[in-house]
Amino acid sequence: MDYGIKIWSKNYFKIKDGKVIVNHGKKPAIVDIVKDVRSEGYKGPLLIRFPHLIKNQIDTLFESFEKSMKEYSYKGKFNGVFPLKVNQFPNFVIPLTEISQGYNYGLEAGSKPELIIAMSYTNLGSPIIVNGFKDKEMITLGFIAAQMGHDITITIEGINELETILEVAKEMGPPYPNIGLRIRLHSSGIGIWAKSGGINSKFGLTSAELVEAMTMLKQADMLENFKMIHFHIGSQISEISPMKKALREAGNIYAELYKMGATNLNSVDLGGGLAVEYSQHKGIYEKNYTLEEFTSDVVYLLKMISQNKKVPEPDIYIEAGRFIAASHAIVVAPVLELFSQEYDQKELNLKEKNPPLIDELYELYKIMNENNAIEFLHDSLDHMESLLTLFDLGYIDLIDRSNTEILVHLIIKKAVDLLKNKNLTDIINIQNMIQERYLLNFSIFQSLPDYWGLGQNFPVMPLEKLDEDPTRSASLWDITCDSDGEISFDTQKPLFLHDVNLTEEDYFLCFFLVGAYQETMGMQHNLFTHPTELTVNFDEDGNYEIKNIIEAQNILDILDDMDYDIKDVERRLKQKIEESEKINDDMRGYILGKLYVFLSENCYLKTIAGCKND
Repeated sequence: MDYGIKIWSKNYFKIKDGKVIVNHGKKPAIVDIVKDVRSEGYKGPLLIRFPHLIKNQIDTLFESFEKSMKEYSYKGKFNGVFPLKVNQFPNFVIPLTEISQGYNYGLEAGSKPELIIAMSYTNLGSPIIVNGFKDKEMITLGFIAAQMGHDITITIEGINELETILEVAKEMGPPYPNIGLRIRLHSSGIGIWAKSGGINSKFGLTSAELVEAMTMLKQADMLENFKMIHFHIGSQISEISPMKKALREAGNIYAELYKMGATNLNSVDLGGGLAVEYSQHKGIYEKNYTLEEFTSDVVYLLKMISQNKKVPEPDIYIEAGRFIAASHAIVVAPVLELFSQEYDQKELNLKEKNPPLIDELYELYKIMNENNAIEFLHDSLDHMESLLTLFDLGYIDLIDRSNTEILVHLIIKKAVDLLKNKNLTDIINIQNMIQERYLLNFSIFQSLPDYWGLGQNFPVMPLEKLDEDPTRSASLWDITCDSDGEISFDTQKPLFLHDVNLTEEDYFLCFFLVGAYQETMGMQHNLFTHPTELTVNFDEDGNYEIKNIIEAQNILDILDDMDYDIKDVERRLKQKIEESEKINDDMRGYILGKLYVFLSENCYLKTIAGCKND
């Protein structure tokens, strides 16, 4: 099983010799990178960044637009900005700005802290775009950025923001930032983010407000600073048709504003929404277009509208954050436990005289073969129903019930193994009913919040044993104390994993395409924090090097972030140990020492009985 790697990986990751490899440099196996890091004492989940994939995505985006512009002899230029809300972490942003030197690629900010990041790290000459609601202080920061030499555009979300810009302009004087107007389109996107567009969207100016804004700019003698219109119809646009409809609407608004006198208006910002293929199952896809189709449609439509309206072809800006960031990061989670491993033959506690149905179950298990597997499977399920009824009526005891559960699970596992190469409906149904539950040392709320909040699936697969057939239908449990911390088995998008003995071997699952939004949206549910992160760079010879390891926060740091007085916490714990009459004097020092060690460690699970991992 290849877990759909050819569908979602863009050839960035491949399978070789039963392992997932990074298809770059000397093509290391991810599991070897993981073992290197763990040998240094970093346990628990790992977030691994691959900066070369950020560069690949930027190169791909620019090459595709440049190809389309050349094909249609388009006269405008292509530019991009990365929306910081998608990933604000320094080990992503700083490499991004270094990698993008030479391109017209900058940062987009939606808050004052994000604007400070953009002002600090955007390469001079690359664009900064400021979106979202702004106060006078944020607008003043934009003017300061312009005076620092940045190519910055402040996008107006409402008339009141334009009034504030005119007020700050009088106070600060030139050079002024560029002014952009966000337009509220009738067109909307599709899917769970569709409300970002449309006439009732949260942001943007109506046609009447656009006319009013033009009048205000003329009266303030600042129309020459109006250079961009901006729109956004939603994230992860799954179909191309809504984008084309929005482009026609926005292109015509651009042309009309230009003809009304905005002759310095030279840019159209498409916003974000360029989709990522998260699917790992054939026939279930999350977008119906290619990057080449997208760029071709954008360039062609803007050219046609400009020609028809006899206005210059505008520069094109895009804020495709998910497209740039998603592939660069993966989360690796160690498997801590398989819950059905408790159903082992050695756990049977058969009596000298068992209920007849239990003796029959044991006989079915012993003589089951490929020819009789389905029949015996049906018989065992019937026997289980009868035995559970007998328990409810008080005719068999808890030992008998335990033997029933163990024997039926043993029969199911044996049947699945005997028939694993046959596509039998009964086996598929049984796998749906009797799933293996894999406990993973990570938090879904922290590392995959879009799965919890939006049902967004992420490609997941084991890092090795890929030359062996997986036989267990899998549900994934995280370690939070919350029932929502589960990725259930889905018959439409099934996940099958291996039956492993964790006392003898490690087993790691890897979630891919987690570089967009997951880190910034992750929450400290149960106080599980951002996992230990690291960066994997490649040198000129193709060797990989592990850099920038940042361990997950320790317990005291987490409490400090929650505004607990950690000195008071330590004092209270120490006082209770010293005053406890249940601890003798010889043990007080030992217990205090243990406690301080625990306080200095991170929150993820470390020592699990019967598990080689962590």
